[in-house]
Amino acid sequence: MKVTISDVARLAGVSTATVSHTINNTRYVSAETKDKVYKAIAELGYTPDASARSFRTGKKKTVGFIVPDISNKFFGTMIESVENYLSAHGYHLIIANTKEDADREETNIRLLSAGLVDGLLVASTMEDFDRFNALIPTDFPVVLVDRTFETKSYSSICVSNFQPIYRSVCRLAAKGAKRIGIVGGLPRLSSTQERIAAYREAIADCGLPQDDSLIHYGNSMENSVQSCLDTLLDQKCDAIVVCQGLMASETIIYLHQKGIRLGEDIDLVSFVDYDTNLYQLYSGQMDCIVQPVEELGLAAGEQILRRIEKPDAPVFEKVLTSAYRPSIMAK
Repeated sequence: MKVTISDVARLAGVSTATVSHTINNTRYVSAETKDKVYKAIAELGYTPDASARSFRTGKKKTVGFIVPDISNKFFGTMIESVENYLSAHGYHLIIANTKEDADREETNIRLLSAGLVDGLLVASTMEDFDRFNALIPTDFPVVLVDRTFETKSYSSICVSNFQPIYRSVCRLAAKGAKRIGIVGGLPRLSSTQERIAAYREAIADCGLPQDDSLIHYGNSMENSVQSCLDTLLDQKCDAIVVCQGLMASETIIYLHQKGIRLGEDIDLVSFVDYDTNLYQLYSGQMDCIVQPVEELGLAAGEQILRRIEKPDAPVFEKVLTSAYRPSIMAK
């Protein structure tokens, strides 16, 4: 026999209206009552009639998340955090993968915003704000995640890595490093631009010569860092900053394969975007910049639901900060 909303109400000890308001976020319900309702839903295996609810409320109870690379554990971890938050609030998540291709992103934005979802989270790969902005329907709820535009027309959740990179480069210079290379992500991205700016400022403040040949760019996809490393090693770098978690883990493996010892033959500053045994194994031999990925996902989930409820609310910008952890060898 199909479980009904009345069954959920009886088990939770509330009215069917309260169950409906909890599921649809159409009226205030206390946290304690919501917990009872969601426990009853889980125990009974109740599945709301999405089509009927959508007809009544105009909402699909679904959010879209457009990401550059679902195989990158940074985005995988973030997706899981977002989905956990949305699921706890009665929403579903649809993932679209752009593979860092602006045309694919445009196609996904057009598709998802045409009535499939109530709002969009976007880690955009686009450089042109006007192109992005032209795709978004008027008053459609959008939150930018990890990557932003100079024009602040949309709410955003991102992480600032300026200070950790600045501190790490200065620490390397104080240790005696003369040729500090850096590998950033795609040059068009706001996150990459901030990280390269921090590197340049630290190099200047530490009295090291500005050498653009020591600045290289990969991307969020696999196998983009090796050619950068080969060039930097040929240039006799004594330290390297790798500004993205996937590239950093590939760097650790590549240097190990070449017999280059971290903290002895070369100093490495590694971004830590997700949990992996590699970081635990080598954490004492390199500086780490640890990004709050799960917190980023949680904040994204919170903000998109706020915008769905109040699409005309003022633009909100939240900036999290990474943690800088010098290696044990640096102490």
